[in-house]
Amino acid sequence: MRIGVVVDSACDLPPEFIEKHHIQILPITIHLGGHDLVDQRDPETTLHFYNEHLGADGDAGSSPFSVEQIRDVFLQKLVIDYDFVFCLTIASSRSPIHANATRASFAILNDYKPIRAQAGVPGPFALRVIDTQNLFSAQAVSAVEVVRLIESGQRNPNKIRERVEYIVQNTYGYMIPRDLHYLRVRGQKKGDRSVGWVGAALGTVLDIKPVLRGYRNDTRPVAKLRHFDDASAKVLGFVGQRIRSGGLLTPTLVLSYGGDLREMRALPGYAELVRICHEHGVEVLESMMSVTGGINVGEGALGIGFASEPHEIEV
Repeated sequence: MRIGVVVDSACDLPPEFIEKHHIQILPITIHLGGHDLVDQRDPETTLHFYNEHLGADGDAGSSPFSVEQIRDVFLQKLVIDYDFVFCLTIASSRSPIHANATRASFAILNDYKPIRAQAGVPGPFALRVIDTQNLFSAQAVSAVEVVRLIESGQRNPNKIRERVEYIVQNTYGYMIPRDLHYLRVRGQKKGDRSVGWVGAALGTVLDIKPVLRGYRNDTRPVAKLRHFDDASAKVLGFVGQRIRSGGLLTPTLVLSYGGDLREMRALPGYAELVRICHEHGVEVLESMMSVTGGINVGEGALGIGFASEPHEIEV
């Protein structure tokens, strides 16, 4: 059985990983002032977005692929190239992509037969839409696990689904934004007023950085630390401790950054975390944060995703 993987462009996977494993991207359109930018996870376009500070005013918007567009992606190519496709989406609590993909799946399953028959492809086609219940680097964890299972020779979609749904329920995404004021502006635009004006002003003056956690479709601050570099070092150190204790459920750590990856690699504690991963057989995937992620949390944000037993962060 030929099994394929689809993710939306918010999923922070390295371009080399996407190309190697033939992962299909569902683009997201970013509205920047008077023009649109299609986020297809193109490295040059993403780096240009950060280098030119195109989202700096916090006024950008986004539009995910519609039901019809998702249907067309599948019917034009995927129903011929694969017999089963896992479509993994950003948290349903944060985006309509999951709902759109679910609705599109009904049309796809109704319409694929003549297309496969015309292409001379025998047998049925099926797909599964999975809500990763997380964002950016953390939503990539589930996609990597699907690929790992396929690469290991697993061809039973039900077994892959069971495993991935378990990982989804135990995936943690930690994020440290650089600019609290930017978060407030973006939150107001989206109707989320959890970061108020007073909190943003005080946070800017005191250089306080919230540590955000994504877990089971809920995103909230779980700590407040001063200074971005110090906050990054403490969170990276905490992740390293979990790896040392054997606390990961998959051999994968995904790290993403809203800008040039050389800046992320220079953060205090980063090299030590990578060393710990190598010692314990954990694969490190580094990715520039998507344009979609960048407009939502701001330039220079650090994202960390991994699957683990339930825990509370200690920093």
